[in-house]
Amino acid sequence: MEKKTVNKKGLKLGINGFGRIGKLTLWHHVGRKYFNEIVVNLGREAGTSLEDIAHYAARDSTYGLLHGFLYGHKAQPVIRDINEKNGCMTIDGVKVKFLRSHRNPAEIGWRDYGVKLVVDTTGQFLDPTLSPEHPNGSVRGHFESGAEKVIVSAPFKIKDEGKSMPEDAVTTVMGINANDYDSRRHKIISNASCTTTCLAHMIKPLLNFFGSKKILSASMTTVHAVTCSQQVLDHLPKSGAKDLRKNRSILNNIILTTTGAAKALKLVIPEMEKIRFIAESVRVPITTGSLIILMINFQEELSGESIRRELINNIYEQAAADDPNEYLKYTTEQNVSGDIIGIPRAATIIEGHETHTRTAEVTIDLEKVPGIEKNIISLLKTHIIEIPVTQAVIYGWYDNEKGSYVVMLGDRTISVAETI
Repeated sequence: MEKKTVNKKGLKLGINGFGRIGKLTLWHHVGRKYFNEIVVNLGREAGTSLEDIAHYAARDSTYGLLHGFLYGHKAQPVIRDINEKNGCMTIDGVKVKFLRSHRNPAEIGWRDYGVKLVVDTTGQFLDPTLSPEHPNGSVRGHFESGAEKVIVSAPFKIKDEGKSMPEDAVTTVMGINANDYDSRRHKIISNASCTTTCLAHMIKPLLNFFGSKKILSASMTTVHAVTCSQQVLDHLPKSGAKDLRKNRSILNNIILTTTGAAKALKLVIPEMEKIRFIAESVRVPITTGSLIILMINFQEELSGESIRRELINNIYEQAAADDPNEYLKYTTEQNVSGDIIGIPRAATIIEGHETHTRTAEVTIDLEKVPGIEKNIISLLKTHIIEIPVTQAVIYGWYDNEKGSYVVMLGDRTISVAETI
């Protein structure tokens, strides 16, 4: 069960977009009962009536029925009082109003519905440098509509590389740098991505234990479930499209793609600026349940015991035990992706059974190292040195939709609401 926090100010929540994250965000907050009224902006007509929207809201191909999610398999449907005229229904006692007119945030009119806090789940308005009057819409348009704070369910993407991050925008991952949010200064908060969230919780315990100086380099590959940006069947690329793989069918392909997790990670863990890091992504044909394979090269001490899998696992097991939010979980079970779907509050689930380490001597010819003067090398007995390096491979599961990301997005939302 989610932690219950009382909304003493009568705040209403606005949700912009009703795709995967938008719908599951509604599920989350209907179950959590912090907001007693939620306004969802679809931005367009859907189906033939509000009944069709209720039909979509009540069921999910991945997570099942809404009432089952809330109360178990014996529960009864929880959507009632569907009123086509005013676009409202009650979902488990929470009033939910659906707007179906405007896509541009500046035109939604949140103030007309008493909404001060908006979660934008569209994935379309990610550039915090754009003005509210931008012809294609802007995240700042929500402020023109009456919102005071906006949380974006994706990483920021500044299109003009000459522009820097505005002072009123911040990226946070709950349990990592949540306190970087300053309610007096920040109006736009990025909740990063599901992958960055998982990765941050995998990296942070290692940094806390070893420090950044002992980590020589790191790389990760996320084996990621399908998202709505991919095609069910092969599709002709749009004009100017460079990555032709995004237009191939996800039903029967493993698709190589990219991830911005490495870049976003530096925003939430500044120490990562000192570490060489590579991040890659592979999309696979499953609906949710993703995996990060993290590889880290540690410099060993010249004396003492080498880093072993037992030490790595102990670090994670202790970090999980000490995590007051239960975002980090550790298991020695042999899981598959379906096992971790829907596990609440799990930013990452470390698969301790599969942690591996290997230590080897790396040979370095000092004469080939730039910056070392030859007269210094001549004083040494040998110009060949061997440095012990341990490579660790760590596996972290995450439900990239409801169990991990949406729950942490919900925590971020309520923490911001408490400051309004």
